[in-house]
Amino acid sequence: MAATRPTPKSTSDATVRPAATRAEKKRTGDKSVATVVSELWTLTIDYAKQEIKDPLTGLVSYVVWGIATMVLVGIGSILLAIGALRALQTQTGSTFTGSLSWAPYGIVLFGAVVVLGSVGALIMRGKK
Repeated sequence: MAATRPTPKSTSDATVRPAATRAEKKRTGDKSVATVVSELWTLTIDYAKQEIKDPLTGLVSYVVWGIATMVLVGIGSILLAIGALRALQTQTGSTFTGSLSWAPYGIVLFGAVVVLGSVGALIMRGKK
């Protein structure tokens, strides 16, 4: 008796796997562990730079504009207070002379405290 091989009953039983294309071999194939680790390290570094650099660039810009604004508003407030003091001293005639020579300073100081208190209250209200 001769040995016979069993034949498939249908074409679906005999699945034929197509040969891998060159692109698949290149993508999955002949890379050493060192190459894969090197690529992974490079990818991680590039991703970290992208996710850290962009937000920090925006934050630095925001902070620089905030500091510039703070300096300019501060200088403007000081100049406004000095102008008000000078106006009280020169434009009121003899009202603030003698024992009332301190009054223009007190008025300007009181006005500055009121403005600072108002700004502080607005800032605290905005945080809630």
